[in-house]
Amino acid sequence: MLDTLAPEIDQIKQMVRNFVDKEVEPLAQQIEEEDHIPGHLVETAKELGLFGMSIPEEYGGIGLSVVGKAAVLGELGRSSNGFATLISAHTGIGSVGLVRLGSERLKQKYLPDMAIGKKIGAFALSEPGAGSDATNLATTAEKRGDKWILNGTKHFITNAPIADVFTVFALTDKEKGAKGGITSFVVEKEFPGLTIGKQDKKMGLRGSYTAQLIFDNCEVPEENVIGEVGMGYMSALKILGEGRVGLAARAVGSCKKLIELSASYAQEREQFGKPIAENQAIQWMLADMATETEAARMLMLKAANLLDAGKKAIKEAAMAKLYASEVFNRVADKAVQIHGGMGYVSDYPIERFYRDARITTIYEGTSEVQRIIIARDVLQANQ
Repeated sequence: MLDTLAPEIDQIKQMVRNFVDKEVEPLAQQIEEEDHIPGHLVETAKELGLFGMSIPEEYGGIGLSVVGKAAVLGELGRSSNGFATLISAHTGIGSVGLVRLGSERLKQKYLPDMAIGKKIGAFALSEPGAGSDATNLATTAEKRGDKWILNGTKHFITNAPIADVFTVFALTDKEKGAKGGITSFVVEKEFPGLTIGKQDKKMGLRGSYTAQLIFDNCEVPEENVIGEVGMGYMSALKILGEGRVGLAARAVGSCKKLIELSASYAQEREQFGKPIAENQAIQWMLADMATETEAARMLMLKAANLLDAGKKAIKEAAMAKLYASEVFNRVADKAVQIHGGMGYVSDYPIERFYRDARITTIYEGTSEVQRIIIARDVLQANQ
């Protein structure tokens, strides 16, 4: 079966659900108000091995499959999406590039510390002039002796204020551009010439931090190239594909939680002498929420299984991210409607999920970009 988990994965999933429900959720409102994740939650996540989900056991991680990671991220999506983002950005696009494409030397140097959360990873592709159009990079890397010199600015970089290791993409051949002229690098926060900008103030994802990275003649050793020189754009596509499956999994987890909360509220809340759950209008909203969430889950699992089988899944990952993120927004909207005024006030989690949902159709590739990717595949298949 597509959604049958191995016993060991199911055990990890249940462990994470207990952690989320018993330890994270009781502090979710505090995280929102303080825009800060309590240190002991992060330490517990490290002890559970969550920071090493993507990293093979030989480097100190737990080496989960893509399906296994999706199961865990779905559970993290049940509570504070800020907390989930801290972990998923590190275990997803923040470390997958090193795991899949890094040299053995780079893996030995960085992955053991990243596996235990001693060093936090981040992914730096977006720029002020290159968001959806990731091929339009302005950040450059010039080879000088045994070092690469980076200049430019990245922005909206998740985990930037707390990260130690960045996967950075820069233009190494302007004439070739995305077709052989973009290279990816491992950049440490202590490298000369790297400055972390001020922390962004955002609508949602409280406790998850983003900021700019400013490269001013930043010196990067030549051995810190990830993969081949000039192949960075293809590397980005591979990394983002797996990351998008993770985002879809988190969105599905959030949807499931919203359905649970909405069904419980509808059964308890009375209007006109009966629970609102007896009203067909409410029942139909719940039915749509449940149906779309299940469809999103199956799309996500299809992409995850393809990746685990070593197959190309660019289109399927785009479909999963597109559909799950848009379903998350629709489910959150219906959850607010079912809760009425209670869904609009910050004392209840519905309002938090509603704000957190909005970014999911934007980051790691907007819905419009996902549709371009999907349409391109459809058109090519029809030639």
